[in-house]
Amino acid sequence: MKKTDHLPEQLSKDAEGKWDQFCSATEAANIALPHDPEMTADLKRVFAFSDFVAKSCIRNPALPHQLISCRDLQEAYLTGEYDRQLRNRLSDVANEEALSRVLREFRQREMIRIAFRDLTARANLAETMSNLSALADASIEQALLRLYSWECETSGIPTGRDDDPQNLVVVGMGKLGARELNFSSDIDLIFAYPQRGETRGGKSIITNDAFFLKLCRRLIKVLGAATSDGIVFRVDMGLRPYGEGGPLVMNSDALEAYYQAQGREWERYAWIKARVVAGDKKAGARILEALRPFIYRRYLDFGVFESLREMKQKIAFEVRRKGMAEDIKLGPGGIREVEFFGQVFQLIRGGVIHALQERGIQKVLTILAREKYIAQNTRDELDAAYVFLRNTEHRLQEFSDQQVQKLPSDATGKSRLAASMGFGDWDAFAATLGRHMETVHRHFNGLLRTEDAEDQDEKPGDELNSLWQNPAESENFQETLASIGFDNPDAVVLLLRDLQDDLASVMISQEGQDRISKLIPLLLREAGLSDQSAVALNRVIELIKAIKRRTSYVSLLLENPAALTHLVRLASTSSWILGFLTRHPVLMDELLDPRTLYFPPGRSELEKELLHRLGQIPPGDLEYQMEELRLFRQVNTLRVAAADITNTIPLMTVSDYLSDIAETVLNKVLEISWEHLAEKHGNPICSLGRETFDRGFAVIAYGKLGGLELGYASDLDLVFLHAGTGEDTKGGARSLDTTQFFARLGQRVVHILATHTASGILYDADMRLRPSGTAGLLVSHIDGFRNYQLTEAWTWEKQALIRARPVAGDVRMIRRFEAVRKEVLGQPRDKAALREEVLRMRERMREELLTHDPGMFDLKQDAGGIVDIEFLVQYLVLLHAHEHPELLEWTDNVRLIGVLAETRVTDDAAAYFLRKAYLTYRTAGHRLSLREKPAKVPDHQFSFLRKCVRDIWAQYLGKTGKNE
Repeated sequence: MKKTDHLPEQLSKDAEGKWDQFCSATEAANIALPHDPEMTADLKRVFAFSDFVAKSCIRNPALPHQLISCRDLQEAYLTGEYDRQLRNRLSDVANEEALSRVLREFRQREMIRIAFRDLTARANLAETMSNLSALADASIEQALLRLYSWECETSGIPTGRDDDPQNLVVVGMGKLGARELNFSSDIDLIFAYPQRGETRGGKSIITNDAFFLKLCRRLIKVLGAATSDGIVFRVDMGLRPYGEGGPLVMNSDALEAYYQAQGREWERYAWIKARVVAGDKKAGARILEALRPFIYRRYLDFGVFESLREMKQKIAFEVRRKGMAEDIKLGPGGIREVEFFGQVFQLIRGGVIHALQERGIQKVLTILAREKYIAQNTRDELDAAYVFLRNTEHRLQEFSDQQVQKLPSDATGKSRLAASMGFGDWDAFAATLGRHMETVHRHFNGLLRTEDAEDQDEKPGDELNSLWQNPAESENFQETLASIGFDNPDAVVLLLRDLQDDLASVMISQEGQDRISKLIPLLLREAGLSDQSAVALNRVIELIKAIKRRTSYVSLLLENPAALTHLVRLASTSSWILGFLTRHPVLMDELLDPRTLYFPPGRSELEKELLHRLGQIPPGDLEYQMEELRLFRQVNTLRVAAADITNTIPLMTVSDYLSDIAETVLNKVLEISWEHLAEKHGNPICSLGRETFDRGFAVIAYGKLGGLELGYASDLDLVFLHAGTGEDTKGGARSLDTTQFFARLGQRVVHILATHTASGILYDADMRLRPSGTAGLLVSHIDGFRNYQLTEAWTWEKQALIRARPVAGDVRMIRRFEAVRKEVLGQPRDKAALREEVLRMRERMREELLTHDPGMFDLKQDAGGIVDIEFLVQYLVLLHAHEHPELLEWTDNVRLIGVLAETRVTDDAAAYFLRKAYLTYRTAGHRLSLREKPAKVPDHQFSFLRKCVRDIWAQYLGKTGKNE
């Protein structure tokens, strides 16, 4: 509110008249008037704006005197002040009548204080709503404490299955739950108690249900009954299960069973704001946690669209009713439309975006803007409108302490409202209000909008609907399908019939069947536009079969035509991507935004994204963290694949992106695992000689991740190293031998990576390359690793070490590993012995892994293929690294081939053909993997490159594979 010095003449006269009455009352009560001129002026202004405050002060002039003297009008309350004050006032009450009277007296005092601070701009909207909600919380809590005690004296203490005492759980819904209570609001409550049972120690034994029913009735009466002292708060129980006809209180099992079996979308909507406001807070937290899957689906819930659209239509219908245009809550552009705007996103996305499980609408709008679901400008406009509308609502209600949301129609009322909002006249106020409400209504109207039903140019005709309903009997089906792009209409009809048979084989709700029936004609039209129409249709139909019972994903495609376009595009190019989506349908949300779908983020953006995702999860919630890690990996893998098949990024970059994803995940998994163990056991002591380490642990990647050649389905070949001293850990509740600490750390990392959850696994972790393989320790000491590599390791283990690089862990440990790697690989070697061992291992591998397929060339295992190039490079590195240490700077084959040429170990021609063959083979294999085909091509393909590789092999190793 903008504070103005002068009131309109009529309001000024009204205020002076009330002030005269107040002065007479203070004189009669022998109470001194306030000496502060500013306070006197403010009281007069508040009297002008609030009959409630003026009449209350005239009736009880001691109240403002006491509020001023203790500075409660001038200063904001600290947290818990309402509870403290009310607890003190109720310390001596002995019966329900006294409880009722004191609660009402306290309520009147505090409502005067809240109105005064609001109307004099000493409090902003946030403080006013918070104070009103805290007053309600304290009133419920303190009343319940006494009523429960008195009821136990009569009926005994209610007990549960283990004879544990039971208490009531009071859940605040709506504005109370969100701490957004308005000045004269009802409080929406739901009552529950933990367990069935019966009372103990009373005059008679009764069931817990009977006990809590009596208690709830007493609580409602104490809070809501109108007495000569007024009310505390009107209690509305209409949101409870079964509504007004349902039981007043239910045990937690019955409550959960109701919502699982009969909960409706509007009830999910209502429970978004639910908060335990009084009673057994721990039991209440368990109830809310049990209901969380009902409120927030663990996936993007596009299936709720129709229900939300129905709610929106009901709101719009009510708005059109006579008189609603002047209602700042229910009218067009009113408070309810702002709240609905935010809660639509919460219901759809709240199960995936944990931050959206927020009760307050202003915080929700801020989160939506931060997460890029709405524009920042949209958030700013809606937030400003919400603040203006809620302040207006408070000014209306503060006048007479009545639940009013309609704008005044009389001149005095208009003048008073405009002045209380800081405007000089009604027209200026009304213009600002109108702009805010128009803005809100525009954003509200944009919600849940679909294509115009009359726009038939963009929708399949009736013939495609008929074709889906009766594929074989539809007239002219061949002509219809041919006209939209299908070369083989008969095959399409078989696909449709097969889908219908599949749908008929399982129970699907009528709603789900209707959604699929709406989607298929759209799919036919979209697939017909593809260059591989039948292939695309077949792959998407397989996806529909997989998600047929989770039809919210079907709704996603119905509600977002562009998503269907991207899905068909991906389907026509890659069966792997469609298979990936089928296994992880939650990723279909990525189809909505081509700006991210085809442009995967770099390493720094990945790290920020993962930090942000995990930052929304309560600390220590490992299950949720594991799910979020899996979703992060899947989302970003899909982005890479989509960019890959559309040629947005080259092959070498694909592997870099996939490696960045894996390394980002590994670093976060290690951090989570460390924090869990350190919290329990403290930190290990790590040192090597005089060098100490912060954490003394490193994760070493071998194989494809080590060589920066990771594929979409690659395992992670890992080795764990530590530098522990063997002393006990320091600083934890339970110390642990350092070796045990690191063993558990390694186990936990593997657990988080490889455990199957609802979202699958994160990565397959292959630990067989550690010293002594599966017989060795999961986590090796760095010194033991060095000794093993220098004295015991086989040649093939040194070949593997060429591709090893640290990807996570202590910086000093990483440097120590790199030194060990160079030391081991830089040893001089006998050329003949090395050659024999490499050849022997290559032949053994070929015998075990090569499956002969006449007329086909195995890109990996056949002579002249990928593995021959890898073995040749590794042989040359091991043979020459002692004289050319630069050969040990890289772990990937392409760069190693380049360094072999730079050091003249190979000639330029050999390096050129090895690099060209390697990249050509990898590209071909990569494309085949995206089509889910084996890495084999016709024998005549790449024949020149194969010959070049075999010749170079013979030049340096003198012997070629047996199967040339």
